[in-house]
Amino acid sequence: MKEILREIGMIARALDSISNIEFKEFDLTKGQYLYLVRICEHPGIIQEKVAEMLKVDRTTAARAIQKLERNGLVEKRDDPHNRKINLLFPTAKGEQIFPYILREHEHSDNVALAGLSEMETDALFELLQRVRRNVEMDWESVKKGHKREY
Repeated sequence: MKEILREIGMIARALDSISNIEFKEFDLTKGQYLYLVRICEHPGIIQEKVAEMLKVDRTTAARAIQKLERNGLVEKRDDPHNRKINLLFPTAKGEQIFPYILREHEHSDNVALAGLSEMETDALFELLQRVRRNVEMDWESVKKGHKREY
């Protein structure tokens, strides 16, 4: 069997490494830019939803968001309907960085997909979405304490 997941992992780690280096000037490290992007795309989102979108546990998300907050990129506000919930919003500083991150993302997409036709790109996207959905089912199950059978 071809080692497709290994290839996907190498691509993801390489792009993450590039982003961590390029975003260092904004004091964004260890994938924190991913959290900032989701919060900028969905102002008022709750921390749990960000964790779900990024497929990380709550503790990992809490640490990353806390660092973004300390660096003045994100702020928490009380939910007017439920005092126990904090809503996440980008600060002006976070919103300033967001377009730069999007430009880097677009550039990375262009580099990664160079030489592929539009049809190939569409097919790749569709196939990767199917792979993600398959993995999400296992992720949800394991998150709930179930063991996978090998």
